[in-house]
Amino acid sequence: MSSDETVHGEAVAANRLIERCPVGCQSDLVETSIVLPEGPLRRCSLCWQLVSQITAQDFAASMQEFNTPRGTLPTQRTQRRHDVRAARLCKTLSALIRAKSGGARLLDIGCSSGALLGSAKRHGFEVEGVEPAAQAAEHARSTGLTVFHGYLQDACYPAASFDAVTLMEVIEHLPDPQALLKEAWRILKPNGVLVVGTGNGASWTVRLVGAGWGYLHVAQHGGHISFFNPDSLRSLATQCGFSVERIETRRVSLADKQQAGRAVYGVLKVVAELMALPARWCGKGHDMLVFLRKAPA
Repeated sequence: MSSDETVHGEAVAANRLIERCPVGCQSDLVETSIVLPEGPLRRCSLCWQLVSQITAQDFAASMQEFNTPRGTLPTQRTQRRHDVRAARLCKTLSALIRAKSGGARLLDIGCSSGALLGSAKRHGFEVEGVEPAAQAAEHARSTGLTVFHGYLQDACYPAASFDAVTLMEVIEHLPDPQALLKEAWRILKPNGVLVVGTGNGASWTVRLVGAGWGYLHVAQHGGHISFFNPDSLRSLATQCGFSVERIETRRVSLADKQQAGRAVYGVLKVVAELMALPARWCGKGHDMLVFLRKAPA
């Protein structure tokens, strides 16, 4: 390694956004063989949480992609998939909180332009959202949704306000997720449910594809810096006062469509579809959905 490369590496290390395990483990972070533009992902040697070596400046820049009126609204191509997943989530939540028709209150943290809120409202929930991106929050409000612009801790909701809280594709953006989960615990009613949706850092996709999985790249998914697995998320949840109700994982990916070429991608997609069911059985799918319960007082 040249002296210039050494100096650059030391400068990046000095400005890393994450210096210790986000789960709270008092353990070393060691470099892995998954090399991203920011440098190799680092892994907690205790819970196997994966974290990026991104700098605070680059992280902040990557998050700007969400500050648009559309936010994370589904496209015409992805709308049906969104509707199916939202319906499944609402059905599971209703069963877990034993929701009666009309009345269960749901808060979506990081609600963006309100896609999930709109779906949950149509399924009978009373909904509110929290969103730090100004343009996305304003768009959600323009559709008649109640959305707080800012961060959860600044909203100052009364304790035990909600039956359910959703945290979908948010936790992987947080250098220190404990404060947010503890606040979610505070505002949930006894026996309330927190749902966390995120990628699975212990999936077969990560093991087989590594850095080829686009989910790990901030250039493709702004702000993705911390990658949980079932064990690390369970540990974090326990520290924040939750019990794990259930963990689901789905899907396997073996290639990026843009990089593999149409023919190779087609073959690998078929193989991935064959692997999807056993991955789900084994908890090795790369889409992870975790249902956490606030124990009654």
